[in-house]
Amino acid sequence: MNMAQLFEKKKQGKELTQAEIQYFVEGYTTGTIPDYQASSLLMAIRLLGMTYDETFYLTKAMIESGDVIDLSSIEGFKIDKHSTGGVGDKVTLIVTPIIAALDIPVAKFSGKGLGITGGTIDKLESIRGVKTELSSQEFIDNVNKHKIAVAGQTGNLVPADKKLYALRDVTGTVDSIPLIAASIMSKKIASGADGIVLDVKCGSGAFMKTEEEAQVLADTMTAIGEKLGRKVVAHISDMDNPLGKMIGNKLEVVEAFALLSGRMDETHEDLLEECIIISSLMYQVAAGVNETEATAAVKRVLEDGSAAAKFEEFIVAQGGDLADIVQNDTANKVAIKAPTEGTVGTINALLIGEASVGLGAGRLTKESELDYDAGIQLIAKKGDHVRADETIAYLYSNRQIDQETIEKVLKAYTIA
Repeated sequence: MNMAQLFEKKKQGKELTQAEIQYFVEGYTTGTIPDYQASSLLMAIRLLGMTYDETFYLTKAMIESGDVIDLSSIEGFKIDKHSTGGVGDKVTLIVTPIIAALDIPVAKFSGKGLGITGGTIDKLESIRGVKTELSSQEFIDNVNKHKIAVAGQTGNLVPADKKLYALRDVTGTVDSIPLIAASIMSKKIASGADGIVLDVKCGSGAFMKTEEEAQVLADTMTAIGEKLGRKVVAHISDMDNPLGKMIGNKLEVVEAFALLSGRMDETHEDLLEECIIISSLMYQVAAGVNETEATAAVKRVLEDGSAAAKFEEFIVAQGGDLADIVQNDTANKVAIKAPTEGTVGTINALLIGEASVGLGAGRLTKESELDYDAGIQLIAKKGDHVRADETIAYLYSNRQIDQETIEKVLKAYTIA
């Protein structure tokens, strides 16, 4: 068996066997298969796709490339959620304390952001003192004691994915449904949770531009998870528009805490609705209740303050300073004015995401330094009526705010 044979077979549209996929994953992870050969196979997969069986074999081989976390010492049914990424997506910060307040253990490993997609770990690290690098014992103890822990991925969790993702990033093969599915599910399965809720985004600010593509990805990931013995539910949500009012690390933490605390004037209904849906699905999977019961339970812990209290407990347990959950002043602030009177239509999430990166809220490379206080506040949202020259957004940054970034935000708004 060699890579030339595998590439030729895939190029002809034939199905790779489990042994062939295992050979590829092991060889590339250990370095015996060079980048140029691996990239050829990835491009063939990107162009010709994979069957469900091939995608399952790829996921399984990736899981077996490194550590698998044992959460058996955590009491109860462990639930996790994953978003395929979006602009203003601070849902994890909200739904995890909601579920923990319902006495369901949430054991979540998250990543850092790259490009327009923000990372939960970056958001948490914007809070002074928060520790996201937890030992296995610290992580397990926190979940058993507080019902919640959110930590960065361990060094040897799915090393095959780390190498393959880095190669996909530079070879134009990121937007392949089988490769996306294998990447996400290998990490989720290796992270040890019993149940997983997948929030699959579609629209301008997501990998999946159409609902049809998002459905294929959701079905693929659900099938993989169930075949590997996990309870998996997928939900497809809109990412044509940014979620909530805030885009940027500290800004999103502040908005998340405002929502949990019932201060709806500081957030938006679209974020609340999305969080209720995801929380309800997580509770249905973990507790075995129906949608009506789950939604009622979620709303109860939001209204009685226990979800907000659980968020505070979680932040303190991981070393965070609650007094630092505030919006800080930045060196530069620009108000974006409506060019005309009318009703706000779509706010292009891709352009808003690109502008936030330009302000310093996101990374262009893994080595990029973040400005935790940078970001965008959307004053006007979809459906709002605005007057000409009324402020529709604010830009915040500790670096100079250039005209290109301003123009992107203006272009993102359609006002008719």
